[in-house]
Amino acid sequence: MTIKKHSTRFWAGNAVLAFAAAVLFFMGPLSDWMGLWAMAIWIGLAAFGFYLVTADKGPDANDLD
Repeated sequence: MTIKKHSTRFWAGNAVLAFAAAVLFFMGPLSDWMGLWAMAIWIGLAAFGFYLVTADKGPDANDLD
């Protein structure tokens, strides 16, 4: 029996969420520079990363013992 690993989409989603966390960490200077667009970009990054992570279905129920 082989256990299905997470797909590339899952790991790409984690990378996007990590980048969104870095953007959130620097939100103060970014908002001074970009204004409201900094928050809009962060929301977009977080939503896209969440979509990628949740789009990975994981192993099927029949694959588990």
